[in-house]
Amino acid sequence: MSSFDVKYWRDILRDVSIPRDHPRRDSLLTRERLVEGFLEGYVVPQGLIAHGRGEAFDYLIGEITIEPALEAMKAAVALLLISRRPVISVNGNVAALVAEHVVDLAREVNALVEVNLFYRSRSRIEKIREIFKRHGIEILGADEAYECTLPELFSERRRVDCRGIYVADTVLVAVEDGDRTEALKKMSKKVIAVDLNPLSRTSLAADITIVDNIVRAFPTMVKIARELKNMSKNDLEKIVKSFDNRANIAKVLDHICSRLRSIASSLMYESEK
Repeated sequence: MSSFDVKYWRDILRDVSIPRDHPRRDSLLTRERLVEGFLEGYVVPQGLIAHGRGEAFDYLIGEITIEPALEAMKAAVALLLISRRPVISVNGNVAALVAEHVVDLAREVNALVEVNLFYRSRSRIEKIREIFKRHGIEILGADEAYECTLPELFSERRRVDCRGIYVADTVLVAVEDGDRTEALKKMSKKVIAVDLNPLSRTSLAADITIVDNIVRAFPTMVKIARELKNMSKNDLEKIVKSFDNRANIAKVLDHICSRLRSIASSLMYESEK
């Protein structure tokens, strides 16, 4: 994209004002942040598509954080707190939407943050690195001198930091592709996923799946971490062991089905009046 095109689209965005009482205001503001990241060059077009796909599932959920998601977040934070080498993996969408909250969570659970990209370029890596620097941390994954490779993975996401994801015991991923989640599991790592699609390969392969929008999930996990971090390791382990990921995903699907049945019944009632 030429600099002229970027200026053109920025001028359009600047001239658009979203009314404070607009019913889709939060969603539209989120989209604008992603588009700005795209114009800056660290969010890719595929990332915009991925967000739209996730937003469709968010509609089905009701655009709220439901109880199964809170249960998964509690288990996820507990797992991060008892892990020896937890790592939070970030990409362009995460950097655009929740960089500040990722940093807060990393500090609360003593985790490292690493950039890992499917559409990898030095320019994208450096721009994401700079975003996190502005929030006060240096991320891993930006220095090729410390590069290792995940076995049996052939996309650019196989390239990880030897000091981070490669030696991590727990990895938190968001807006993820299933291939890397499966590769991490084959390396006997625990995987926490934030994924609005409860039926994705990532969701089904992860140890803990948080079916929620990242803009709600990460701030909530920061609050939970502040509540749990003084608990004993034994109590935290009990939280993790009592969590059943498949059962939790089933609860999410039950919620979606119940909500859709309720909406359908309401529409049918209105039609018959």
